[in-house]
Amino acid sequence: MEPLQPMAAAIAELLRERGETVAICETTAGGMVSAALLSIPGASRYYRGAAVTYTLVARTEFLGIDLDDYPGVRSSSEPYAKIIAETIRERLGATWGIGETGAAGPGGNVYGDASGHTCIAIAGPSEYVETLETGIEDREENMWLFTRRTLEVFESVLREAG
Repeated sequence: MEPLQPMAAAIAELLRERGETVAICETTAGGMVSAALLSIPGASRYYRGAAVTYTLVARTEFLGIDLDDYPGVRSSSEPYAKIIAETIRERLGATWGIGETGAAGPGGNVYGDASGHTCIAIAGPSEYVETLETGIEDREENMWLFTRRTLEVFESVLREAG
């Protein structure tokens, strides 16, 4: 987590200063966004919790999301990232929700997304969504890149909302 700690510390400071909280739902980052934020002392003041919803059963059981309720929405998409960010935020009563979903690799996913594809969404007082395409097949490298970009996006949204 060391390479991510300066960014996580900046986010933690902003959240603590404002008395705000965050809840996270990540898939292909595999819990690394949460680990980065939890590596900062005093995380219990701003971190509400998280779910790693890598599978259909996890999504259903942890979030209660049935994609039949969202016609045309699929996993690994910006609309889905927004749905999971909003849902985790609501379920855990946080100021902010973060959603991350994609294909770490190798070989992409069943939806035709290439390895290195992820969608990141922030829900809360300000909202944001983006897609990142790394073009890299290496699973671990993509997980680190997805985590870094998710933290960068969240810090940027926090600063703009401030």
